[in-house]
Amino acid sequence: MATRKEPLGVLLVTGMRTHQENYAPAFAADPRCRLVGLTDESDVPELRDRLNRELADELKVPFLDDLDAALTRSDVDIVCICAEPERRARIGVRAARAGKHVYMDKPLATSVAEADALASAVKSANVQSQMFTLVHTGWAARAREIVAAERIGKLQGIHCDLLFAKGPAGSAPLGTPRKEHFPPERFTFVDSKREMFTTAVYSLAMIRVLTRSEVRSVRAVTANYFFAEHVRNDVEDFAALSLTLDNGVVATVTAGRIGWRSHPSYGPVRTVLVGTGGNVLIDGHRPRVEVATDATSWTAPRRNPDDPMGFWSSTTAAAGAEPKLRWITPTKGEPPSDQTHFVDCLLSNRAPDVTVADGAAVVEVLLAAYQSAATGRVVQLPLPRT
Repeated sequence: MATRKEPLGVLLVTGMRTHQENYAPAFAADPRCRLVGLTDESDVPELRDRLNRELADELKVPFLDDLDAALTRSDVDIVCICAEPERRARIGVRAARAGKHVYMDKPLATSVAEADALASAVKSANVQSQMFTLVHTGWAARAREIVAAERIGKLQGIHCDLLFAKGPAGSAPLGTPRKEHFPPERFTFVDSKREMFTTAVYSLAMIRVLTRSEVRSVRAVTANYFFAEHVRNDVEDFAALSLTLDNGVVATVTAGRIGWRSHPSYGPVRTVLVGTGGNVLIDGHRPRVEVATDATSWTAPRRNPDDPMGFWSSTTAAAGAEPKLRWITPTKGEPPSDQTHFVDCLLSNRAPDVTVADGAAVVEVLLAAYQSAATGRVVQLPLPRT
């Protein structure tokens, strides 16, 4: 594939109340990129269409009402896809078949078949791809350096805690343990999400980057501890996973959403690396400055019926959310954004760290985890293809 020339044209798929609120400005801030427009499938619900047009207006880019026509434009190099998980993979397939590089929100599909089809389309089209993760954060870079330099000897185990301190917790009934169902059907609602699906994906992608190895078995449990909204929609707000990898490394993950008041910042982000020569704890909130003042204590934002869990930047701001200032972490020296990494890879003609193929492997682990949580048994990978 030839090295791309600047500026790279970026086509956005879907608008407000998706992570496009964050990804699009990141691409726009890169001088090597130019936003071409925003588009989506023609048969989306009226609310989704309105939210798409709102973000196009905010970004001052044209709204293109024909997705397929937009994908054929010669000035489009990258398609940034943030459609709902149930639609994400099929749009990615269309973009890849149109010869465009694809930048995907996470996770990139809701079934193994969808993920496989997307990975196959990207490979056949010989385009580059990336799924958004946290592997390019400062704390992840520290973990990668420690493992690569064998500072703790040969890696034997990994434990990841990643939980988001958002949403009005304390409303879930705790008397009945969760009963998981397989296969999972719906993944997202206005007021909740499947939290293993949307949060454990970060840790699973990180584990694959650190080990360059595939998961061979998974044991998982899903639970409802915090939110009545999740209980009502029959989706988990917390999950724990135990994994074995084909290189002998074992790993564990906790993932979920734990409420606005549960943490001084946006939630625990900790990685424990266990090696033959020692152990290390990497905290995503260190180094930090801890602040104690006589200022008014932080208060949670009012409940926004359009987004009570604080999923989206726009709705969280509309609810009056203020930043938590008890912990202040330095931003100087942080690595460039995930979107900048993708642009770097395109312009240097090298593969990103987390491609669509990597994302498909993560989706398979997530689906195996749901099967394990539903059956109470260890599930072996790869999963059967039908």
